[in-house]
Amino acid sequence: MKDDGSFDFLFYFIKVNSMLYFFFLLLSLLVMIFFIVILARAVSQWKSPIGIGLYVEALRDENNGHFEEAITAYETVLFQCKKNRFQGVFRNKIIGKVKLLHTIIDYNKSTRFVR
Repeated sequence: MKDDGSFDFLFYFIKVNSMLYFFFLLLSLLVMIFFIVILARAVSQWKSPIGIGLYVEALRDENNGHFEEAITAYETVLFQCKKNRFQGVFRNKIIGKVKLLHTIIDYNKSTRFVR
């Protein structure tokens, strides 16, 4: 009693199922790696603000009375922050400082003409 077809079908079934299993395993592994890379990049950018060095330089210029140089440094930091979506509070702080410095410069120019 020889049954040829039953074992061939069984081996074919196991082969197809194992190929599908490895395909879905590989696909899920690639998707997980993709999400881990994106998450790691987002967390690293969120934890370390981009323009800290320029921001400190702008603060020094502002404290020393060099308002034009401070505005230039703040605008450079602001340009770098606009590339990064996770620096909203830092960006708003810089925008406020730039507005304030423009107001101070306008005030100083107007008082110069009065005297």
